[in-house]
Amino acid sequence: MRCFSVGPIHENAYIVRANANASKALMIDPGEEPQRLLDAAKALGVEIEAILITHCHFDHIGAVAPVARATGAPVYCPEFETALLADIMKWTMPGFGPFESWVAEETVKGGELLKLAGMEIEVVFTPGHSPGHVTYAISSSTAAEPPASGSTAAEPSAGGASGLPALLSGDVLFQGSVGRTDFPGSDWGTLERSIGSLMERFERDTVIYPGHMGTTTLGREWDTNPFLAELRAAAKVPVERVGNAPQPQGAERAHES
Repeated sequence: MRCFSVGPIHENAYIVRANANASKALMIDPGEEPQRLLDAAKALGVEIEAILITHCHFDHIGAVAPVARATGAPVYCPEFETALLADIMKWTMPGFGPFESWVAEETVKGGELLKLAGMEIEVVFTPGHSPGHVTYAISSSTAAEPPASGSTAAEPSAGGASGLPALLSGDVLFQGSVGRTDFPGSDWGTLERSIGSLMERFERDTVIYPGHMGTTTLGREWDTNPFLAELRAAAKVPVERVGNAPQPQGAERAHES
């Protein structure tokens, strides 16, 4: 698992492979700096088998077109947000870009089990920050590696405790924060339910690889994240405290977009 903080909003783009010797990999949310990401894949000696998108805000998809063209990898896009990828500048804030649009080869909406680059990826529907947002739960065979030059390393194990998946969660949940809900199509109540569903479904020690800032765990955020106070107070999610969850030393903090 390699994480690259790209662009002026410091979005986290990821290159994920099954283990350090794997020759194929996935790229998650290539937001900007396509040549840097392509050079990183080349340095790792991997072929990008697919590009997975958590949601189609411009800071997460700005480099999709050049990376897809250079690698020939199919793009997996949330079904409800394909129009944003296909007309990216219409939805880009002033002062950013220009970015190139792309028509996704594949769509996801939650509930799929993908088998790509030697890994199993469960697609979980997690709307709220955006209407079609998905989280990718990647099998725990994924192996962390030392940081590349200019990259932010993943934590010692991409899947946390043995047998747990890694959650590539886009802009659902961050270290001490959550995704914004002041955008068109976003909704706080929906985001809160999505976070609750992750808490209910996955173990406390499950590691989150977010779209901004550093890694964390579900347990750490359940215990300390101020934005989850309503969930805790209402006991909407029966997450029990079972000792101290691991608290990974995070990647650099960035804007919570």
